[in-house]
Amino acid sequence: MNRKFGWVAFGMAFLQTLEVSAAAFVENKVKVSGGVLQGTLEPGSSVRSFKGIPFAQPPVGELRWKPPLAPKKWDGVRPADKFGPRAMQRAIFGDMGFRSNGMSEDCLYLNVWTPASSDKDRLPVLVYFYGGGFAAGDGSEGRYDGESMARRGIVAVTVNYRLNVFGFLAHPELSKESPRHASGNYGLFDQTAALRWVHENIEAFGGDPKQVTIAGESAGSVSVSAHMATPLSRGLFALAIGESGSLLGALPPGPLEAAEATGLKFATNNGASSLAELRALPAEKLLEMTGKPGTPWFSLTVDGLFFPEDPAKVFAAGKQEKVPLLVGWNSEEMNYRMVLGPSDPTMENFQKALKRLYPNTWEQAAKVYSAANDGEVTQVATELASDRFISFSTWRWADLQNKYSPDPVYRYYYAHPRPAMKPEMGNATPGLAGGVNRNAGNTPPAPPARGAVHSAEIEYAMGNLRLNNVYAWTTDDFKVSELMQSYFANFIKTGNPNAKGLPEWPAMSKTGTPSFMRLDVDARAQPDSNAERYSFLEQNPDKR
Repeated sequence: MNRKFGWVAFGMAFLQTLEVSAAAFVENKVKVSGGVLQGTLEPGSSVRSFKGIPFAQPPVGELRWKPPLAPKKWDGVRPADKFGPRAMQRAIFGDMGFRSNGMSEDCLYLNVWTPASSDKDRLPVLVYFYGGGFAAGDGSEGRYDGESMARRGIVAVTVNYRLNVFGFLAHPELSKESPRHASGNYGLFDQTAALRWVHENIEAFGGDPKQVTIAGESAGSVSVSAHMATPLSRGLFALAIGESGSLLGALPPGPLEAAEATGLKFATNNGASSLAELRALPAEKLLEMTGKPGTPWFSLTVDGLFFPEDPAKVFAAGKQEKVPLLVGWNSEEMNYRMVLGPSDPTMENFQKALKRLYPNTWEQAAKVYSAANDGEVTQVATELASDRFISFSTWRWADLQNKYSPDPVYRYYYAHPRPAMKPEMGNATPGLAGGVNRNAGNTPPAPPARGAVHSAEIEYAMGNLRLNNVYAWTTDDFKVSELMQSYFANFIKTGNPNAKGLPEWPAMSKTGTPSFMRLDVDARAQPDSNAERYSFLEQNPDKR
């Protein structure tokens, strides 16, 4: 064949391929490793969404309690217009509004929102992990919806992962069948599998696999810190965002041997004498078993595979992933009654609580959590409850990352309370950790929150106030959301939350007093004045 003619033919074929690819993108079709997906154009928007994309094989049957396997290919065009099923879970938190296609053990699906005009764009990518204590949550929840971030030029992804006993059971037989003698952490393996899928496929949606930000809130934030500690996720992300929580205190991984003993006890208490019997149980029955009184809260494990060593040691030695980090917590992560119980907020009762919590160091605790009179007790007790619950672990993460990483750490303190619920919510009241209690009868409403409760910032940061119909949002709420989402979007795009027209958010100092950004209607940077509190909690690790 004539060489010149050959090059011409090759060029024409290449151009035809580009035309087909571009045409397919306009028709809301993309080709990924598994096959062709048919997405949808969001109403009144240029954002395309692709929902319910399998990133792993269904973890059922013999694949229950095994690391996820790559999804099988499909023939033809697969519709991607509905959220996949959510992971098996009990109704634990009242603030979770699912849009998923039911609930199933077959749950390993992700969702993509893209503003790209073609698959040749290279836009920054956000991968968001939901919260819920590793026992609840779903990528379909409206507060995590990716369209608003996509409108800002970001390819947004939400990810499902296995929960509770399905995602975090450790058992001697599971360790024995593993080539690395590991068990547990299957939900974290799911997340890593999703990150690998994104790395391999996000270009088809106009995303840049080299500019991926992982983010999450609560257990999702703990997950982000976990991916910074594991070698299995190295190279799969370039930036990180943590909202309220890290494994350096909140839901920390325990020893494999103890987790195996817990799993074995769970099995025997429910009449399963072998792993085979556990795997033979219907998913619904297994889920029902987790609701029995005394059932453990299945969480992370130092399994020797996802975590080759205790991640607390990894961070303490500065061996975690070095990437820019945006991280923070809310002003009322936990209610003061978690410290005082039913007792009135008085100086006397607060001192009794400190003696109960810190019998050997209560006097020191009283100095760093100091209340001058009864009127100050509620606020100080709220701060202690919040620190013990999740704030300290988030501070520790920021502190160690700032100490060991050359990249910047941007710390925030979110202090904007949500408004009142809409009148049509009736006698529903806010729950302790951001949930919604739909009470029956004439139960008096709970006292108003003193600050921003746990999880309250999610809709603001993701720009999704419009998708939460529980609260009567005000102009100030939309102002705070615009500010917070702008900071987050800028960070995702550049590794720096700052931009013209926004209050300056300084990175934490590497040598002097660290600062943080107080996010509220009047946003401003402030120096950290609570170092003594964190130092005290660091010295009392068994009493947090």
